Amino acid sequence: MLENIKSSYFLKILFNHINDVLKLNLLKYNKNLQSINNISLINFKFFSGKYIIYEGERKGKIYNAFNNILIYEGELLNGKKNGKGKEYGYNGDLIFEGEFLNGKRVIKGKENKFKEGYVYQYNTFNILIFEGEYLNGRRNGKGKEYYENGDLKFEGEYLNGQLNGKGKEYYGNGKLKFDGEFFYGKKWKGILFDMNNNIIGEILKGKGYIKEYDYFTNKIIFEGEYLNGERNGKGKEYNYNGNLKYKGEYLNGKRNGKGRDYDHNHNGKLLFEGEYLYNLRKEGKEYDFNEKLQFEGEYLNCKRNGKGKEYYDNGVLEFEGEYLKGKRNGKGKEYYYNGILIFEGEYLNGKRWNGKGKEFSFGQLVFEGQYANGIKV
Repeated sequence: MLENIKSSYFLKILFNHINDVLKLNLLKYNKNLQSINNISLINFKFFSGKYIIYEGERKGKIYNAFNNILIYEGELLNGKKNGKGKEYGYNGDLIFEGEFLNGKRVIKGKENKFKEGYVYQYNTFNILIFEGEYLNGRRNGKGKEYYENGDLKFEGEYLNGQLNGKGKEYYGNGKLKFDGEFFYGKKWKGILFDMNNNIIGEILKGKGYIKEYDYFTNKIIFEGEYLNGERNGKGKEYNYNGNLKYKGEYLNGKRNGKGRDYDHNHNGKLLFEGEYLYNLRKEGKEYDFNEKLQFEGEYLNCKRNGKGKEYYDNGVLEFEGEYLKGKRNGKGKEYYYNGILIFEGEYLNGKRWNGKGKEFSFGQLVFEGQYANGIKV
């Protein structure tokens, strides 16, 4: 059918049923498949942005119709993956090898991921990340997960793609991290170990006290209360050197409630204390590196927002008023280093800007009027 076409491009055949007549649309085809001959109406099928080239009654290859890259090779039934086969990623790397039923992964298989530039800039390397059982396309039954360096990360039971049932977690060096039971992806019951195989916590019905360690330094990075597989309750965070970062309350794995931030990279001094909401500061006090109060007030998205006060390093009030996105915005008052009022009025983007205002000198009113773009008018 296509043997006599002399062109630097092959042809892609798309099928469209119009008025019950099979219409062929011939389009330029990528050079990658020039070695394929004898494409016919029998062994070619187009569907949902993909096309199949059959190589036998039950075997074939599926390609992406937009870039002509191979995305599957193996056994097929009624145009769907059925039986043994292999799936490929966008760059041609193998991402899964195993068995399929009605287009979904079942029984047993292996998943890979790829990392670019491990040795050479343009090389890619397949990395095994899971092997085990599947049902309806999800991990289901027994299985094993691996770190990118090939070390075992988890072995145990799965349900609908989540850890569920008995299982063991491992540190990257092969040491046991957790031994127990999981419930819908959360640690539910079992014993926790540090990297020296010492027991550091126990979880019962999803609740317990745990310690977490940095893989490279073996320093503790968290200790505190646990519920349903996440940090819940009181706890402490540390940096990779073991210096205290945060001390306070958690909810669903995030800082939530009262807490304190510390300068963990330098002298360990207090930097903030107050209320958190979903890891973000809500209301509280900021301190400099010598633990002198700099600001107290409200926050939004970790920036000063709402009402607040700023202080000089001697503890005297410098400014009180309104903030927006970290800057003075709205009504406010400024004070001298000795606490005497300098200005009272409106601010915009951190500056005396538009609207009414008053200026003072040593407590005496020297100007009262309008400002425009930071200038008296």
